[in-house]
Formats: sequence, C-alpha cells, structure tokens
Amino acid sequence: MNNKTKKMTTVAMLCAIAYVVMAVGRIPIVLFLKYDPKDVVITLGGLIWGPLTSCIASVIVSFIEMMTVSDTGILGCIMNIVSTCSFACTAAFIYKKRHTLHGALLGLILGSMAMVAIMLLWNYLITPLYMGYPREAVAKLLLPAFLPFNLLKAGLNASITFFLYKPVVTALRKSGFIESENVKKNNKPIGLYLIFTMIIVTCILIVLSMNGLI
Repeated sequence: MNNKTKKMTTVAMLCAIAYVVMAVGRIPIVLFLKYDPKDVVITLGGLIWGPLTSCIASVIVSFIEMMTVSDTGILGCIMNIVSTCSFACTAAFIYKKRHTLHGALLGLILGSMAMVAIMLLWNYLITPLYMGYPREAVAKLLLPAFLPFNLLKAGLNASITFFLYKPVVTALRKSGFIESENVKKNNKPIGLYLIFTMIIVTCILIVLSMNGLI
C-alpha cells in the first residue's frame, strides 16, 4: 500500500470511527448541550498524522453528522468544526513541534484552553442565530452553563486522549499503518495517569449528578 493510499485509508477509518462513537456515545449534559467522544478520535489522528488530518476529519464528520443526526443545520455544523479543530488541531500542532511527553501534555492543555475560550465566544455570537435564543439570554448562560460544559468536555477529551494514545500507536505500528520508530523508553508517568484518572472520575460524577443519577 503506497503512502497516499495509506493516508486516505487511515483518514477514512478515522472519520468512520469518530462518527460511530459520536452517534452511539452522545450524553446529555445541560440544556441542549451533549458530550460525545468523537474529538478524542480526531485528536488521536492529529497526534499521529498531524493537525491537517484532524482538520479534514473534523469537517467530514461534522458534515455527515449534520446530514444524519443533528438538527442544528449548517451553523451547528460550523460550531462542531470550530470546537473540534480548536482542541484537536492545537494539540496536534504543538505535539508536532515538540514530539515528547511534555509536548503532548502541553498540547492537550493548550488545546483545552483554546477550545473553552473560543467556544465561549462562539456560543455568545452564534448560538442565538441557530437556537433562536435572545443574545442577552445566551450571555446569562455563559458562566453557569456553557463554561462548565466546555471545561468538562475539555477535561474528558484531554484525559481519554492521554490514556489511549500509546496503545493506539502501538496497535497501528503492529498493523503497519504507521512506521515503527526507535524511541527511547521513558519511565511511565504514573503521576500524570493518576491526575487524568481523577479528572475522568470527577467529570463522570458531574455528568451523573447533572442527569439526576446520583
């Protein structure tokens, strides 16, 4: 399989997996806001194959989502693209420049910060247009609703991506989708695993409480 065919195959596979986890993993959080793990899949693709892969996958998956399960139209599609790209492309770009554990961690943190900040602005500007809410009402929801939702989303995306990156890369190398590298083995970052585990557990408890399950 030549490089061009391999890249097209991996992008198609990435989009298919992202769409499936979006369709089956949507979790209501607050108001009309729902969390789904497609950003994790798209971010993994970006960390492995570069930020352009994340961007392409985000556009394709968001468009298919608009045509199938979404009811927010083209504006909702654009919001999805902006949200995913602000997180995934930022993380992938930084990791491409600093291909280390610290680079990955920095990318995930800055990607989370970028997504939260950008989506607060876009929620204020765009949400009134496609949801029919007065902008004043949306402004009042920024801190009590949109900010916690995006913080929760960023926390889950970053934590799950951190846990999945190494096993996914190992599996892809064994299957021949990416080339093997002679990488110096580092000690396992136990402290980071514990931190991200606590973030995931905390986010899950918040989701359960918001849905009245605990």
